[in-house]
Amino acid sequence: MSSNDLDALLRVTSSTYRGETPPDIAFGTYDGAVGRLVLAVTAKGIVACSYEAENDVFERVTRHLGQFIGPDLRRLDPVRRELDAYFSGRLRAFATPVDLTLATPFARTVLQKTMAVPYGTTTTIERIGESIGRPRALRAIGNALASNPVCVIVPCHRVLREDGELGDYPGGAAAKQHLLNVERRAIAG
Repeated sequence: MSSNDLDALLRVTSSTYRGETPPDIAFGTYDGAVGRLVLAVTAKGIVACSYEAENDVFERVTRHLGQFIGPDLRRLDPVRRELDAYFSGRLRAFATPVDLTLATPFARTVLQKTMAVPYGTTTTIERIGESIGRPRALRAIGNALASNPVCVIVPCHRVLREDGELGDYPGGAAAKQHLLNVERRAIAG
């Protein structure tokens, strides 16, 4: 699906329900300090906050959830406001519920442990492995973090390599460093 096809589909979807019957899954983007994030929100919570291309996220959400997807500002705007507050250093914990439906069962376990890493602190892949009883599953844990469908909100950026290096991040090293700096400045300030 091309970007033009996705735009046309969202326009048709938007005009089809005309605000009367909102989509099952709200879909849109957020342009912030670390680039464009693609957002998808279900009735359970945010299912995607991704650095991936809109088409890729749209197709994955459609494939896994297969429901009516379209723009819905009523559900997207609260997430966007929280992201604005987070990036400005005013928000330390997201209130938006997280829906990890797009993650594998193993990845859910890893990401839930990641959600417990306090704001402004870091941990390591090795510590995550120990905490889930899988100390040798470092590559699998790294893959789970790299495929985090709800970046920023599920703070995989707080997980470093054992040597203290940043390691991989879905949005790239610069985005990861920026997120860590936002949190460090907020804690220090």
